[in-house]
Amino acid sequence: MLKKVKDQIIKSSLFRSLRIRIFFILLIMGMIPSFITRTALLQNYEERAVNVKISEVSNQFKIIANHLLNYNYLQDASSEVINAELNQISNLYDGRVLIIDNNFKVIKDTYGISEGKTIISEEVLKCFKGENTTYYDNEDGFIEMTIPIVDSSNVKEDETPKIEGVLLSSISTDTIALTISILQRKAFVLEVLITISILVMSLATSHVLIKPFKKVTTAINEVKEGFTDEAISVPDYDETEHIVDAFNNVLRRMRTLDKSRQEFVSNVSHELKTPLTSMKVLADSLVMQEDVPVELYQEFMIDIAAEIDRENKIINDLLTLVKLDKTDGELNVEYVDINALLELLMKRLRPIARQQNIEVILESNRPVQAVVDEVKMTLALSNLVENAIKYNKQNGWVRVSLDADHQYFTVTIEDSGMGIPEEAMERIYERFYRVDKSHSREIGGTGLGLAITRNIILMHRGTIQVSSVETEGTTFVVKIPLTYSK
Repeated sequence: MLKKVKDQIIKSSLFRSLRIRIFFILLIMGMIPSFITRTALLQNYEERAVNVKISEVSNQFKIIANHLLNYNYLQDASSEVINAELNQISNLYDGRVLIIDNNFKVIKDTYGISEGKTIISEEVLKCFKGENTTYYDNEDGFIEMTIPIVDSSNVKEDETPKIEGVLLSSISTDTIALTISILQRKAFVLEVLITISILVMSLATSHVLIKPFKKVTTAINEVKEGFTDEAISVPDYDETEHIVDAFNNVLRRMRTLDKSRQEFVSNVSHELKTPLTSMKVLADSLVMQEDVPVELYQEFMIDIAAEIDRENKIINDLLTLVKLDKTDGELNVEYVDINALLELLMKRLRPIARQQNIEVILESNRPVQAVVDEVKMTLALSNLVENAIKYNKQNGWVRVSLDADHQYFTVTIEDSGMGIPEEAMERIYERFYRVDKSHSREIGGTGLGLAITRNIILMHRGTIQVSSVETEGTTFVVKIPLTYSK
């Protein structure tokens, strides 16, 4: 039940506030030392007051003990002087005094209750053995102590004085309790004042400490509302600086994505419009001519069909990217023979390579079985090998290597092609981005292949790396876990 209440408190919006948490932490840190100090001071005073009381009464009783021997009181308890002295000290300390002789008989009780009775207690026995005892009962409010009545007259240096009797007293500590009560009231008032001061200071401090975070919130809201698009800066704390740096990085990323989105929309519009424009021109040409020859009609229809195929390929690639971009997109993973997958892939692409007299080589260093989506992995690797063939030189080569360790399998695609300029390396995975637009038009393609490949590899929790030297060739290294895990 308590745990449930605690969880509800923690989950409440009030307690989730950092300002409230700082306030309570400062308040508790201020009140606990105050409480400890008050308790320690009162306990120290009580201990000190009791010790002073014991010392004072002990000295008084030692004097009385000497008087008892001088007046031979233990044998004759009729001395008015001693009785008056005992009554006086009993009244002075609001206590009770008993005189006990060496036969454990009470010869004097200032309360007149136990006279003539025998009393044997642990404290009395210890006192007859020469050990003074003191006991403080703070609940009932009294100090009980024993003082030996020692006859040190006619005692030689090497002899132990004889204990003739014991003075047993019970002294009230009401005055100490009263003083402690007064001190407690004053301490309580002082503690209330300190608590109020700590409360005010905690509120002020929490407000000051949280202010930089409010600046961060205000600055972010200004960016969100569109009042500014500049990077924000709140260097008050290391924490706020880290938050601001993270936000600025996100802001820069969002700008880049927004720019990329605009370019993507522009490129999609252009790529989709180009085939339509070509088809429109070809169709208008046929419509405007009379008695069009069948040969020309067939030639134009072949061109229109090619443009339709091109349009269809762009749309299919875009749909593929949309499916891969979905966060809930799933892979149909199963154990796949990667060696067989690559051999089949190379078999399909070798006819394309022969058209440019390009040699395609497959090197498998070991048998590899991995848990992958066979269709998607085939598409990803096919795009890489097909690009290596398309963007190659006449009489060039493409080498595909397969290797594996205990965690990953690695596919390396090397070619002797035209290479990628260094300034274009960071953009090759952007949609519709082409390094050499004029040459790309001649080769064909949609400019979406590498974007699709990268998405598929990332879905498999893999990595893709590229290195290239312009005019010499390009190397892609794909690394995929042998076992898929979400």
